[in-house]
Amino acid sequence: MKKRSFWFITVLMTVALLGVFVMQLYYIKEAYNLKSQLFDEQVNQTLATVVKKVERLNVANHINRKDAENKLRRLQDARQRALDIKDLRQQYVQESELRLAERENQIENYLNQQDSIIRMSYRAPKVISEKEFISLNTPNGDKVDLQMDAFIDIRSLVIKGYSMRTKPFAAPPKTFEFKSFQSLPDSLRYLVFDPRNGSPGFVSLAKIPDDLEKKFKREDEIAKKKLEVKIAALGKDTLPYTRMNLVEDVSKELEDAKIPIYKRINFRALGDILMSELSTHNISLKPSYKVSLAKKDSVLFMVASNTKGEFLPENTYKTPLFGNDLFRDPGTLIVTFPNKNSAILTNLGFTLASSVGLLLVLVFIFSYTLYAILKQKKISEMKTDFINNMTHEFKTPVATIMIASEALKDPEVTEDKTRLKRLANIIYDENVRLGSHIERVLSIARLEKGELKMDNTAVDMNDLIVIVLDSMGLQLQKRSAVLNINTDAEKSTVYGDELHLSNVLYNLIDNANKYSAEVPEITISTRNTHKNLIIEIADKGIGMTKDQSKRIFDQFYRVPTGNLHDVKGFGLGLNYVQDIIKQANGSIKVSSEKDKGTTFEISLPLYEG
Repeated sequence: MKKRSFWFITVLMTVALLGVFVMQLYYIKEAYNLKSQLFDEQVNQTLATVVKKVERLNVANHINRKDAENKLRRLQDARQRALDIKDLRQQYVQESELRLAERENQIENYLNQQDSIIRMSYRAPKVISEKEFISLNTPNGDKVDLQMDAFIDIRSLVIKGYSMRTKPFAAPPKTFEFKSFQSLPDSLRYLVFDPRNGSPGFVSLAKIPDDLEKKFKREDEIAKKKLEVKIAALGKDTLPYTRMNLVEDVSKELEDAKIPIYKRINFRALGDILMSELSTHNISLKPSYKVSLAKKDSVLFMVASNTKGEFLPENTYKTPLFGNDLFRDPGTLIVTFPNKNSAILTNLGFTLASSVGLLLVLVFIFSYTLYAILKQKKISEMKTDFINNMTHEFKTPVATIMIASEALKDPEVTEDKTRLKRLANIIYDENVRLGSHIERVLSIARLEKGELKMDNTAVDMNDLIVIVLDSMGLQLQKRSAVLNINTDAEKSTVYGDELHLSNVLYNLIDNANKYSAEVPEITISTRNTHKNLIIEIADKGIGMTKDQSKRIFDQFYRVPTGNLHDVKGFGLGLNYVQDIIKQANGSIKVSSEKDKGTTFEISLPLYEG
């Protein structure tokens, strides 16, 4: 991809990402405004409902209070009427007793008067009981024991001046008294004697005569009617208290301008109503609220949900408590929500999370796309370098083989066995070199596909180091390399493929030799740590920057040395080294400083078998 195309795509994707970001911000802002408007509407509806309920509660309280007063008054009136009726009845009883006493006197006088008349009309009258009357009035009844006092004229034998009485005889001064009146029967019986011939007889006297009885009855009826009239008259002056009277009284009280607003509001009930209505309208925030006068800056009651008790204008709502009151201060209910913004943002949590998530996904895709493009660009450049290096590396042995092959066509050369042998050795060495290059490339490909077979055995790394250094003796001597060998590890046996482990050592030692500007100085050391073997290969060559150190294990990457091709290779060696070490369950690290050298540290687990 051309650099111009890359920057064009980058700018285009950046503009698109910024456009999406701006649209998301606009969408979130609109959603916030919509939620804020909805919140305001819900709060205003809540306050309107609260005010209506407070007004109804105020009216209901007046009605209940007035009704309770009326009930108490009616109860007191009923109690007073009961007491008055009781007094009237007691008075009636007392008057009845007086009438009864008076009547007894009248009856007593009447009976004594009649008794006097009977006594004057008859001789020896005697009051007898009803039982005696029945006994004497029957054929076989008892006989009367009579006592007679008489004067007899002997000459003419005529009785003169006689009197008769039963015995015992005692003439009381008064026949009937008040004390005995109650025990008298309805009809009094007298045993009397005819004054003319002295024959006995009976006289009946009613205890109460008809005229008196009618008089007494009429007096009782009049007294009873008077009692009933007086009882009926109680409470007639009190008019019945109707529902209309109650409404009129409550209306007058509600219009009374002298009643202050704090007496018309139950502040505790106001708080309960406010909280209940907020919950009904799905508002879970705890508000601060206060009641103040509408015409004066005077706070009557306040409840703060935070310690500061601030009423911010943008989060505060007001409404008159008694909007229809034209004569008195209607009062103002002020409600504020200190955490309104945070609550709305919390309510927009899903929207914000989805928007932020989408933006993060887009940013990740954008970043990953740029990273992939850059990586592909680098890989493309490295592959181009690899092809150039591979062409250069393959070109040299091929050219050498071609030259040697053309020389073999010369008859003079073929006749000279020494020259022929040398040319054959050259062709063989170059073929081996060419095959080594090809095998290295194929090994990397097999490692990537997981097709490289490892022939793992117990390998003594101290001995393997000596063997690899011996095989590289000519290369190292050609540059007069200085070697420092410190194989101090007592345990140096690991489990791995000897061939590939030797290639690892070869690559690292070869790099230390190639990337030294002056005479190479290479130090190889081994040591034990816990259950691992540590192999260090250090040089004092050209070194690397930190950026280069992070990339040296990437495929096709080679530390740049300018436009010169004095350092041969494909950029596959260290990638191959890393893969082989990982196959052996080990690790490799590099530390380097520009122009001071590089140190590779390999850690392999010791073989316990």
